[in-house]
Amino acid sequence: MDYKKTKAPLSTITRDLIKLEEGTENIYESVMVVSKRANQINVEMKQELNNKLKEFSSVTDNLEEVFENREQIEISKFYERLPKPALIALQEFIDGEIYFRHPETDLI
Repeated sequence: MDYKKTKAPLSTITRDLIKLEEGTENIYESVMVVSKRANQINVEMKQELNNKLKEFSSVTDNLEEVFENREQIEISKFYERLPKPALIALQEFIDGEIYFRHPETDLI
């Protein structure tokens, strides 16, 4: 997923609970859908960051040989400036980009 193109705000803003309730007819269910999606996004972002930082890892890590790598610092700063996973998931939910289902009603 390309997190640069997300329309999620960088800071928390006040949301209308009625609009959050529209997708599921239940505010608690909406919160659960958003929280599960936020966990998925968090895992994706963490894996992506770890894969990028693996390129900079050295075989011999000594405390005396600590040095700054400018590219590594820039990658870390980029991920710090991104919106939090909960904000991205909430924006996806509001935009209708999250698919969710009710397994107990699908069996009937």
